[in-house]
Amino acid sequence: MKALFDTVSHECSKITTKTYSTSFSLATKMLAKSIRQDIYNIYGFVRFADEIVDSFHDYNKEFLFHWFEKDLELAIHNKISLNPILNAFQETYHKYNIDKALVTAFMKSMKMDLHKTDYLTQDEFKEYIYGSADVVGLMCLKVFVKGDEEKYQKLKDSAMSLGSAFQKVNFLRDLKADFEDLNRSYFPNADLSKLDEQSKQDIINDIEEDFSKGLEGIKQLPIEAKFGVFMAYRYYSQLLKKLKKTPALKIKSTRIRVSNSKKIELLTRSYVKYQLNLL
Repeated sequence: MKALFDTVSHECSKITTKTYSTSFSLATKMLAKSIRQDIYNIYGFVRFADEIVDSFHDYNKEFLFHWFEKDLELAIHNKISLNPILNAFQETYHKYNIDKALVTAFMKSMKMDLHKTDYLTQDEFKEYIYGSADVVGLMCLKVFVKGDEEKYQKLKDSAMSLGSAFQKVNFLRDLKADFEDLNRSYFPNADLSKLDEQSKQDIINDIEEDFSKGLEGIKQLPIEAKFGVFMAYRYYSQLLKKLKKTPALKIKSTRIRVSNSKKIELLTRSYVKYQLNLL
């Protein structure tokens, strides 16, 4: 039965989320059950694409990515895939009428990571951020508003800003791994081998502006999505606070984390704020 295979596909996406990101998994659990699985399905898809370009160093990444990209096209066209992750994603894609251009932009940015090592201009950086983060936020927004086009258009800019903020925090946190292990430098106008306090502060100011715009959108989300997205916002805000307090030299030499105990504390405090309507 196809339904049984779909159940297996859903579980694969859920396990992928839990295994690769405890913070995102925790935030997703705070979403209403009616939309939770679809967010797992989106995360599973974007995570697998990202893993190809970031982790499979002993294999032909370009071949694997081309293979994955071809399977994605077939999954969307045929509305089924023997790859459980893609089978789950295509279901959500069709269920909410996700714009194909969003998927195309995401795959384009992932493909850039196969060869491109630095982004020298703001235009290059913005294009990469749009494809790697903004469109993921927009795919999730389609789920959050349950395909309501009017609500989607109203919250679109805020969702993109929030996606940008999350991605830029990730870049700053993973500075050492990206620069030393993958030979990548994402932030333009900042020599990351000589990152100083002013350069760090400029990056943080940009992220805080994105967060401010993103929070306005969170306040207007449907009840099914609001707390889960707010939880993700709180986690990344806390991570940014830690990065802000950390000297630039240390950011280049270690990976800053939010402890599991702190995540639980954030969950508790966020829930109180949410219940008291203090967002």
